[in-house]
Amino acid sequence: MDDVTFAVLGTGGIGRRALEVSQYKDALTPVAACDRHGTAIDFDGLDVDELLEATEGNIDNEVATDGGADAAAVESGVKQHGEDLGVVASEQARPSEDPIQDVIDHGDEIDAVLLALPNYEHDFIPRTAERFIEGGYSGVMIDVLKRSRVIDMLDDRREAFEDAGITFICGAGATPGLLTGAAALAAQSFVEVTDVNIHWGVGLKSGYEDNRGTVREDIAHLPEYDIETARELSEAEIEEIIDDHDGVIEFEDMEHADDVLLERAGICDAGDVTVGGILDVYNDEKPTTTTVRVTGRTFDGETATNTFQLGDETSMEANVNGPALGYLKAGVRRNRAGEYGVFGPAELMPGF
Repeated sequence: MDDVTFAVLGTGGIGRRALEVSQYKDALTPVAACDRHGTAIDFDGLDVDELLEATEGNIDNEVATDGGADAAAVESGVKQHGEDLGVVASEQARPSEDPIQDVIDHGDEIDAVLLALPNYEHDFIPRTAERFIEGGYSGVMIDVLKRSRVIDMLDDRREAFEDAGITFICGAGATPGLLTGAAALAAQSFVEVTDVNIHWGVGLKSGYEDNRGTVREDIAHLPEYDIETARELSEAEIEEIIDDHDGVIEFEDMEHADDVLLERAGICDAGDVTVGGILDVYNDEKPTTTTVRVTGRTFDGETATNTFQLGDETSMEANVNGPALGYLKAGVRRNRAGEYGVFGPAELMPGF
């Protein structure tokens, strides 16, 4: 396919790794990246190595929205490394009071936008998408969000995306994303799917600093927390929670968007999908093998379970950002073919 230019909103762990992984993907050129401090734009292609080196130790998981810093996001604790410079530490970047608008203003030259944004407010990503609609953007937007209820918010905007010429792919990381797609493929053996169980394992010792925002979002899935209370936690309180679990936190029956994404693709009812996992912050080795189990009934009356596993050697970054960029490329193909609206990872295959 022809070269694809893309922008990354948010340069926390997911955004940074997306830029890094893009160097190993054919026909992908990152041309813009932003956080709440500023924007780096170069339509000949960003110098990814310089950008990553400049921002290392200055991780900023937030971007400005609605003309300024989103209050709830800022309150969630973005100053994690003292003087948090983020993108503007790079010689390619410039400070901005509205970095998202900077990207929107150059939308005619950007094929796709990856929203590596926090979900500390359920409508944060949908509101950001609305800004692109209002700014006249026509292209691909993709996120790796986890919350089931956000999918409905995006679906409510389907007609607006279609009218704008936007192809929006939601929940396109690892889970939801790669594992949702794997469940959809595994379901093809059956005429009725009765159960989908997704159980992931992540070792995050060396990647913890880059992925504090992801850990915060995961903690929101624990029974005693929700997205609002997790947002208010200080970094010290989060580390105390981790210590209380001896670095290993187990999650059960998470509100992950895999359920509604599989239902909207016609695979099974959302209530038949369960997602859980184990996060080990003290080790890089996965505490358990990431596995998808799809149980169903075949046309000849047999009941069976199809199983899909990720290799234990694959990192969280590889399993999130590889699929995200693959789905981004698939979205560009759909967009160039004139297919607009909202798509889930169970509805299309990612490009390589």
